Amino acid sequence: MVKKPTNKAFTINGITVKPGERRYIELPLPGLYTHTNIHMPVHVSCGKEVGPVLFISAAVHGDEINGVEIIRRIINSSWMKRHKGTLVAIPVVNVYGFINKSRYLPDRRDLNRSFPGTEKGSMAAKLAYLFLHKITRHCDFGIDLHTAAISRDNLPQIRAVLDNDEIKELALAFGAPVVLDAPLRPGTLRDASSDHDTKILLYEAGEALRFDEVSIRAGVNGITNVMRKIGMLSASRKHSKLESAIAHSSKWVRAPHSGILRATNPMGHRIKKGDLLGLVSDPFGEAEFEVIAPVSGMVIGRSTLPLVHEGEAIFHIARFDELGDAESALETFQTHHDPHDDDSGVISDEPVIY
Repeated sequence: MVKKPTNKAFTINGITVKPGERRYIELPLPGLYTHTNIHMPVHVSCGKEVGPVLFISAAVHGDEINGVEIIRRIINSSWMKRHKGTLVAIPVVNVYGFINKSRYLPDRRDLNRSFPGTEKGSMAAKLAYLFLHKITRHCDFGIDLHTAAISRDNLPQIRAVLDNDEIKELALAFGAPVVLDAPLRPGTLRDASSDHDTKILLYEAGEALRFDEVSIRAGVNGITNVMRKIGMLSASRKHSKLESAIAHSSKWVRAPHSGILRATNPMGHRIKKGDLLGLVSDPFGEAEFEVIAPVSGMVIGRSTLPLVHEGEAIFHIARFDELGDAESALETFQTHHDPHDDDSGVISDEPVIY
């Protein structure tokens, strides 16, 4: 009988996790001004058999909590005892923002614009440096979980640089209805990791400070799909691959005037150039301004707050070569992740309802 190759131990912050072990590790962070100690929670699951190292992270923006629940479900999944390679799960990266229900750090900086950071810089720079050097650069792959900003909503989507064939394959394997070809932005985790060949997907879905069951289910299953793709999990006979539509670009539509927005197109709706997206009026309806679609595509993000200022981004439109394919992918996705369908085959707990 051929002996299967044994996995390597994984060491983080001086703590070694051996093959077949699972450890909860706390990375020390700068304390609060109350002298309260703060730590970043890290769950390491080192499989017995050799395989890649994957990290999954959430709450880089502290108010984006869908990913926290996604990771909770992942680390409590039954297959955690049989995966190959090493899974590093960080449910809350920006602990400070998470405590304060805020997107930002206490110094008002955006952590995902602060990479690669420095050891002796600002709080954001220190946290970015710690995460990059203690975790990201020891991993082959990563999936960073996000939601829209406060008062906005995002259709489940993967953002990745698609000129890299391997990243493109992983993005399509995830199974989100939309894969957006998103260039790297300076200061982001994806940009800082690109020089060290850690291949990262960014998953966007739902709203800040709110659980969305479909987005959570899609995230759990997407991570599982990627783990199958990179050989950390065996292929499933029951697994049915969801097709994704690739958006080659996207455009934000901004409010033409300050006032109260009445949106006329829901998330995921197919639109044509020149279609009416909504109306902005004053509180008495005496003055009214049309919001017109400047391009054809699908609404993949929108403001959820009707009160808008002139120039504020209110609709995010993805552009596809074949819009019909995007509609079909979204319809199949919604059916597959219906929280009320017991036969969907989705890996999930009881649906979260708020």
